[in-house]
Amino acid sequence: MISINEKTLKDLEFHTVLEAVASGCTTEPGHEKALLISPFKNKEELMDSLLETSEYVSSFDNNNALPNHGFEPITNEVKFLAIEDSYLEATAFRKIAVVSETVNTLIKFLEKFEDYYPTLNKKAISIEYTKEILKNIEKVVDKYGEVKDDASPELQNIRREINQVKTKINQSFASALTQYNGQGYLDDIKESVVENRRVLAVLAMYRRKVKGSILGSSKTGSIAYIEPEATVKYSRELNNFEYEEKEEIKRILLQLSNTIRPFVPLLFEYQEFLTDIDVISGKAKYARRINALLPNITQEKRLYFRDAFHPILYSNNKRKGEVTYPQTIELTDDNRIIVISGPNAGGKSITLKTIGLLQLMLQSGLLIPVHERSETFLFDRILTDIGDNQSIENHLSTYSYRLKNMNYFLKKCNDKSLFLIDEFGTGSDPELGGALAEVFLEEFYHREAFGIITTHYTNLKMLANELPYATNANMLFDEKSLEPMYKLILGQAGSSFTFEVAQKNGIPYGLINRAKKKIEGSKVRFDKTIATLQKERSKLEKTSQILKEEESKAREEGKKMENINTKIQQKLESYQELFDANQRLIYIGQKLDDISEKYFNTKNKKELIGEFLKIVEIENSKRKKATPKEKKQKEIVQKQIIAEVKEKVEEIRQEKKEKKIKAQKEEAEKPKVALKIGDRVRMIDGKAVGTLDAIEKKKATVNYGLFTSKVDLESLEFVERKK
Repeated sequence: MISINEKTLKDLEFHTVLEAVASGCTTEPGHEKALLISPFKNKEELMDSLLETSEYVSSFDNNNALPNHGFEPITNEVKFLAIEDSYLEATAFRKIAVVSETVNTLIKFLEKFEDYYPTLNKKAISIEYTKEILKNIEKVVDKYGEVKDDASPELQNIRREINQVKTKINQSFASALTQYNGQGYLDDIKESVVENRRVLAVLAMYRRKVKGSILGSSKTGSIAYIEPEATVKYSRELNNFEYEEKEEIKRILLQLSNTIRPFVPLLFEYQEFLTDIDVISGKAKYARRINALLPNITQEKRLYFRDAFHPILYSNNKRKGEVTYPQTIELTDDNRIIVISGPNAGGKSITLKTIGLLQLMLQSGLLIPVHERSETFLFDRILTDIGDNQSIENHLSTYSYRLKNMNYFLKKCNDKSLFLIDEFGTGSDPELGGALAEVFLEEFYHREAFGIITTHYTNLKMLANELPYATNANMLFDEKSLEPMYKLILGQAGSSFTFEVAQKNGIPYGLINRAKKKIEGSKVRFDKTIATLQKERSKLEKTSQILKEEESKAREEGKKMENINTKIQQKLESYQELFDANQRLIYIGQKLDDISEKYFNTKNKKELIGEFLKIVEIENSKRKKATPKEKKQKEIVQKQIIAEVKEKVEEIRQEKKEKKIKAQKEEAEKPKVALKIGDRVRMIDGKAVGTLDAIEKKKATVNYGLFTSKVDLESLEFVERKK
């Protein structure tokens, strides 16, 4: 059974959180109920409450937002309805109808989207779904809270008669107004309203000449307000019908009240259900404001809050635009107690309160601002000793009050308790109070309770160092400026920086030295050692931070270089593709050039076409089989290419022809060198160079090394003389 007392709620400022939750509620009953939230005693109910809030938070981000749950309270109306033979007014029934309709809509919605909201649907299933209330009310009352004309045949007839009489009143009044205005008996305003009845504004001197009932006069007495005689008769008739209407409405509402009365318990359930939904929505809105979530609730005895924020501090700093520093803390069976030490204003108390308040919120059905990988189990008790502990009412000193509180701790503390003590041991003689505090800490330790304490006492720091399942911790300080860094470091006690802080605040160095001599040297050395260690840790922390930042920058640079490399690779691939395509075209061009040259020499069209088709077949074998559409497109492209190729071939042929003619002209114009045996020669249109072996009339034998050839002497040109 979970039990958390009022003092713990007060110490951890739980009411401030509840006020923030209540501000998110849209109804008065919801607001009031939110302020009464307290820790759950039953674990199953607690888990349902946490899951309901978590599901509502998820509705803010999915496409199936929960329908409106707002309502006007119907407590007084339903209480009055419960009285036998009583009846409600039409407006009260309208409020009941709205509540009934809202609940029905929510029940059906949660049933439809059970996959999204299983726990909320479980809550809705327990409420009876019925359309009887709404159906019976809507027969009688319209959406404006008025009784309908067709609520009964009698009422319909009466209202028809009323409308007819009102028409007659208006007609008779208009006739009298025209008559007496024409005779000049009326004042400039002509008419007015007295006792909700239209009257003529008759000049006092003519009041006897106008037939009707005088209902009053102006302040000066210059005007008499008269209801015309014909109108008076119809007004009496209207009064009778209005009385009948009132009686019939009373009868109808009494009948409706008797019909709805059996649903009184259900209507109370409806209002309670909507109030609960409103409280859940308030908790969900608050969770969203502080970035809260539901951590893993484990059966194992372990409290692990990662990146935990104090919700009140976080909200206040957010308003001011200031930074809030999260804390990470872990308590397990192997590390049950943490002793936080260090100078004041370093964040020790806030760390203590953060853990306590978050655990308290969680056990009250509220989500908490921690990392999603956080987890905790449920404590049976949360015991606190925080803040100003002086009891004016009981005339107790701070220390007496604290001892009384410690006595309560000793009675209640067990292996399923979480104790939180701020400034443990203060309020008495440091030596004696410290010894007693040490004994208390040992007792809590042996009872296997989980706890966090803050202290300045050296003996408690030393005890935490000696106990196997206890740990020292300190709040990190800047080693130069002695400014707090608001970061909890486990595993090492913190120095109070007593003398360092005194020196920083301008206390003369001579006085500080005298103070050091007043106390035991071993204590000074111990505190100095701790201070040195803390300074070293601060340096390491800063170095670590710098290295992390540099690593982060290096990663970013690496990503940039990777992106650049990818882009370069893509460009290279594109260029390679372009190069390959160009090489292919050059190769085809060279082939065509060779074929063209061959055709120029041989004039063999069949061979030309054969060679050309061979090239086309080779190129086609490299292509993929295309669809009819692609084939058509390809054919068009191929035709274009062939046309271009033919044009190019023709150009090349023409160019070659021109070059040959030009070369022949130049050759003809050149003075011919008389060829001799042994000269190096070549064919006029060839490239291979050979040696002239023999000349027989107009034929010459040319030796090319591997073979000899007989050609016309005229077709040879001189290259060089025999050496």
